[in-house]
Amino acid sequence: MARDYYEVLGVDRNASGEELQRAFRNLARKNHPDVNKDPGAEERFKEISEAYDVLSDEEDRAKYDRFGANFRQVPDDYATAGAGRGGYGGGARVYGSGGGYGGEGINIEDLFGGAGGFEGLFGGRGFRSPGPVPGADQEAEIELTVEEAYTGGQRQIRLSGGDGARSYDVTIPPGVTDGQRIRLAGQGGRGGRGGEPGDLYLVVRLKPHDRYRLEGRNIIVDLPVAPWEAALGATVPLMAPGGEVKVTVPAGSSSGRKLRLAGEGMPNPRGKPGDLYAVVMIHVPKRLTKRERELFEQLAAESKFDPRSTKS
Repeated sequence: MARDYYEVLGVDRNASGEELQRAFRNLARKNHPDVNKDPGAEERFKEISEAYDVLSDEEDRAKYDRFGANFRQVPDDYATAGAGRGGYGGGARVYGSGGGYGGEGINIEDLFGGAGGFEGLFGGRGFRSPGPVPGADQEAEIELTVEEAYTGGQRQIRLSGGDGARSYDVTIPPGVTDGQRIRLAGQGGRGGRGGEPGDLYLVVRLKPHDRYRLEGRNIIVDLPVAPWEAALGATVPLMAPGGEVKVTVPAGSSSGRKLRLAGEGMPNPRGKPGDLYAVVMIHVPKRLTKRERELFEQLAAESKFDPRSTKS
């Protein structure tokens, strides 16, 4: 015996048409054979489609609610068929959904001598094809550099699939982050029997960068400074994803110190942007001129600074 159609869709018997449609779309997308590779997915998909096809039709639903699994053998004029000729329209009460007994009524198969007699009486009808089936949503990955994610813009991508390679014009919003999805409406799987196509979701993957490190919308970048800049303080240029910025290095800065530039991180179209953190990295000359050596030697002789002392 077929499962109860309401049970198949997971809805109450008093569900509205909108509730039926919402349940069907959710289940159909999850069990569409193009998306779900489970061996039983196709059969579940057919069962879901059949249940929705029946319950979304007002007349079929009324017959199903009254006669259950045998409703397809009931003629279209079932309200009057057989009246006065011993048929069920002549006063017999029929109860039960799915062929069971209900109250004082009788099983519809018993009324006509089993399913075979019932079909013989009314000629039986085959299953109708389900109605429109929405296409499945699909996902693909798109790789971006930090700079591309920062600025956003238009980009054309090419994806290969079951129907061959296709090109898409994609609008990348400024400030997309790793794992964020970009929706291309109507570019997913094709619908069946006139159903609307699904959506294509592009999952953003940011390429590793040799300079920038991302923590959410915050950008972290090393800031090379000379020993005298760190000791005396200075304003130095720094190349960020959005272009060059000026960083004020306080006097007495050591390597590893983080300098925060508020709002200079990744943009956020829906809220506060991230911050840029410049990490001080003191660099020394690989080769010293004679004069530079003299000055460093003079500094070494004059300075009492000991970087290994806890008192320094």
